[in-house]
Amino acid sequence: DIDRLSVDTIRMLSIEGVEKAGSGHPGMPMGCAPLAHMLYGKIMDHNPANPSWANRDRFILSAGHGSMLLYSALHVAGFDVTTDDLKSFRHWGSRTPGHPEYRELPGVETTTGPLGQGFANAVGMALAQEHLAARFNREGFPILDHYIYGICSDGDLMEGVSHEAASLAGHLKLGKIVFFYDDNDITIDGPTSLAYSDDVPKRFDAYGWQVLRVSDVNDLAQIEKAVEDAKADPRPTLVVTKTVIGFGAPNKANTSGVHGSPLGDEELAATKKAFGWEHDPFVVPDEAKEFYAKRAEEGAKKNAEWDDMFKRYAEQYPKEADRFVRHRNGHFGDAWTDALPVFEKAGEKIATRKAFGKAINAVSANLDALVGGSADLAPSNNTKIDGETAFSAENRIGRNLHFGVREHGMGAVLNGMALYGGLSVYGGTFLIFSDYMRPTIRLAALMKLPVVYVFTHDSIGLGEDGPTHQPIEQIASLRAIPNLVTLRPADANETSQALKIALERREGPTALILTRQGLPTIDRSRYASEKNVGKGAYVLKPAEDTPDVMLLASGSEVAVALEAAELLEEEGKKVAVVNVASFELFRAQPMSYQEETLPKGRPPKVAVEAASGFGWTELVGRCGEFVAMNRFGASAPGGTAMKEFGFTAENVADAARKVIAKFRYDAEK
Repeated sequence: DIDRLSVDTIRMLSIEGVEKAGSGHPGMPMGCAPLAHMLYGKIMDHNPANPSWANRDRFILSAGHGSMLLYSALHVAGFDVTTDDLKSFRHWGSRTPGHPEYRELPGVETTTGPLGQGFANAVGMALAQEHLAARFNREGFPILDHYIYGICSDGDLMEGVSHEAASLAGHLKLGKIVFFYDDNDITIDGPTSLAYSDDVPKRFDAYGWQVLRVSDVNDLAQIEKAVEDAKADPRPTLVVTKTVIGFGAPNKANTSGVHGSPLGDEELAATKKAFGWEHDPFVVPDEAKEFYAKRAEEGAKKNAEWDDMFKRYAEQYPKEADRFVRHRNGHFGDAWTDALPVFEKAGEKIATRKAFGKAINAVSANLDALVGGSADLAPSNNTKIDGETAFSAENRIGRNLHFGVREHGMGAVLNGMALYGGLSVYGGTFLIFSDYMRPTIRLAALMKLPVVYVFTHDSIGLGEDGPTHQPIEQIASLRAIPNLVTLRPADANETSQALKIALERREGPTALILTRQGLPTIDRSRYASEKNVGKGAYVLKPAEDTPDVMLLASGSEVAVALEAAELLEEEGKKVAVVNVASFELFRAQPMSYQEETLPKGRPPKVAVEAASGFGWTELVGRCGEFVAMNRFGASAPGGTAMKEFGFTAENVADAARKVIAKFRYDAEK
């Protein structure tokens, strides 16, 4: 029958793609092919001719190692995934990489592979849908009314990020989520019993999910019934689905050997024989083509019906319709930029975290797409939007998000929200805990998602909480991530500009690195404008003539560098101070600007940052000096810690004298 033929088509395309690549994961696609067929062939509303249709059902393959399952399903369903794409699986320049990558293929909703991430992304998508539906849907106009389906594996549910996300989803009653748990009892090492004996249904029941069961994935009627039951319940749903990894492979099914290696010529031939498959490699039988062509027509018809509804919606609610379209396209207007606060009292000490709080509240009224929160640190991160309510199971319109103490989950949920579109999203925690969410930051950068991270308590200057909370290596590690822009503003006015830069960026995430302690507001009548922060690095205080030394600093240490410059100038030395707020933005400037700002070689340079000095050699040269941290911090008042670790004007001036003497000696020699 057509269902069995379609399922087997997906199976065969998957194992043929892995075999041709010479690597990959055939076992999961062989076991889960019935799910892919039922979702793409019968259950989901989608339009292959318009894969970005706003009201489409989403599918997330959280078990991204089974990527050939997704590629094969998209191919037969009529998406722009060609036979050549399947044949070039895992090859250089291919649109079908080893794990699904967002933007590479239409129909791939997110980058997956690091287990648990896709599952948590789905929670973010569901959260975004609920919020936008509450904002834009009107009676008789269900503009956003769809489901987010997915497949997760044993590995996904072992990873901690899935626990965090599942807990949040249950608490918020995000009922548009339907995940099938590929329960096959096998991992790479062997049976899951080696390391895993969770009672998954009980765990998800405790999270507040509906838990359903499919006793045999090949019983398609059970899958269909499970989806019906899922839609009838307001809770998110986990469907525990018994599968056989490598189903149909005579000698490898239900073994770890079929998880991550091709079947091999003999086993491939035996598998095809077992299924009675007599078609050439990468062939979709005509009957399956016809079935899915009709399915594509149905999807196009539903899309057209939605378009007609949206036209009527636009006639009745023109402002909302215009805003919906603009926001989905990432256009949030620029009226909010006029509201950015200016801090005019030179010398006044303001923590940059507090300046951020003032800035985010100043712009929020004219940027209603702005939604965010923190991992249970809103009063410390200053991430709360005043006058706005909290998003909850009872209040979907709320713009303040409470992620709980779930940094990793927060990062993945933010990614899901950004992927869904229509919102400008941010999330906050202490900089030290960026380590807890680093995998999600990396994926946001890989996908070029416009997520804003608010990382406060950025150095030993936070004080008494001590070395467990004092970040040392975190800034350098963030700077190492491609596509991520880090910004460490030197005062309140630079913080306003940093927020503007972060919210306007659409091609990657931005990390704002902010202080707990107060920083003096720089007197811009004496020094260069804060608007130069967009260049990444700029000469804040030029020397009167060719400088004897250049002092480079970021964030809280800029004020220290300015004080050190005064000490040196009292001795008759000519000193320039360069504010290095962002390595990445500076690298993006024309080479002429970079060389003008930081000439190579002379004058000698000293870098000052209350963190690891790793990476600063790029700017100061091999002969430059650092005033940086080369050990963990200590529990003491912030001012004491900064003094004891050498972040004082006197110590920076000493480092400058040393590097001047070294360069003079080298010149004489």
